[in-house]
Amino acid sequence: VVSQGQRVFLVSLVSVVLVCLVVMPLLTLQVVAGVATLFFALVVLLRVVACINIVALMPLQLLRRPEAGISDEDLPVYTILVPLFQEARVVSGLVQALMRLDYPADKLDIKIILESVDRETIDKVRSLCLPRPFEVIVVPDSQPRTKPKALNFALQLARGEYVVVYDAEDRPAPDQLRKALAAFARGPANLACLQARLTIYNGAENWITKQYAIEYGALFRGLLPTFQALGLPIPLGGTSNHFRISALRWLGEWDAFNVTEDADLGMRLYKHGYICRVLDSETGEEAPCTLKAWIRQRTRWLKGWMQTWLVHARRPFRLWHRLGTGRFLAFHVITAGTIVSALAHPVFWLLLALELSDDRPFGAPGSLIELHVWLLALFNVAIGFVASMILSLVALRQTGGRFALRILFVAVYWLLVFMAACVALVRLAF
Repeated sequence: VVSQGQRVFLVSLVSVVLVCLVVMPLLTLQVVAGVATLFFALVVLLRVVACINIVALMPLQLLRRPEAGISDEDLPVYTILVPLFQEARVVSGLVQALMRLDYPADKLDIKIILESVDRETIDKVRSLCLPRPFEVIVVPDSQPRTKPKALNFALQLARGEYVVVYDAEDRPAPDQLRKALAAFARGPANLACLQARLTIYNGAENWITKQYAIEYGALFRGLLPTFQALGLPIPLGGTSNHFRISALRWLGEWDAFNVTEDADLGMRLYKHGYICRVLDSETGEEAPCTLKAWIRQRTRWLKGWMQTWLVHARRPFRLWHRLGTGRFLAFHVITAGTIVSALAHPVFWLLLALELSDDRPFGAPGSLIELHVWLLALFNVAIGFVASMILSLVALRQTGGRFALRILFVAVYWLLVFMAACVALVRLAF
């Protein structure tokens, strides 16, 4: 996870900061606060731009014209990869959803990928006696036992020119494959991937699923289209990723050791000159319904984001050269911003509580440096919260969600993200 150079750099940086804290504590705290506040300002600005972008796109969506269809004879073979592990309870619903796809059966190559140790799911799938174009692939047990390793194993047997990844609970729109082909045909030659929008179909179940639905709405209807409009790297969503299979193989497929293989692959696409776009099609997904399941999933995601940032930042000058200055900064804002925001959120509440406990809360800054940090921090807090609320509200309005009041509790949800980030950091270290 961490290279020798990174290890030396991180140890040296921490040592210098600790020495400076002893020698000149006030100035050191001001400098650290200033750097952190400036970094968060970039994260906030990205959300402000997303708010502007999503509002500007709303009138254009009303003017969207229907796309010209492709005749069945001209359709290429399309591979669908569905990795399953301990998913016996949802297999029947998954098969029904895939059979509803509007695509000729003789042009489909559907591969149900199972782990050899998961006897329950294997028995369930075999009991269904799946017809063609379904094919069951059992992955030999070896380490790492991860989703990307299973995908890499099955990809060697893929027959299609294009490939899409779905999860067990996914319910893709019936016309999604046809829309993806039309988008690839309209796009440039270096368009290697399309990310369909993910929506939560059990969002109304409880408080956690409602917050999850709000989060997904802001991400897939606000942030990702903004990344696309600005030409920035798009972190993939783990499911409903459509690829040109030739580009995917040229990239070396998925990183079998990364537990957030989608985010890693999204960054690798841009490092090697490819681009990704958001597909105007939806896939219904199930949100975790319990806190335990949510923590387990979010811990894995954040651990993978940490790994992705560390791996891609191993050679920063090479990364800068390949991405350019704008995308290089965006890479750190998107990846490191996700991690640092999760870990630093409760620090804000702690500092606010300490400030309010003072005899003169929010008193005048004692120096020019403090004034600049104070003003920038105020901008981050005020505009950051407002931008997040607007982004979530507009996204919910587009999806027809009725959880507007739940947006007020998003700060509590972020505290849960902090818990998951702490667990992820510990697990990554060990």
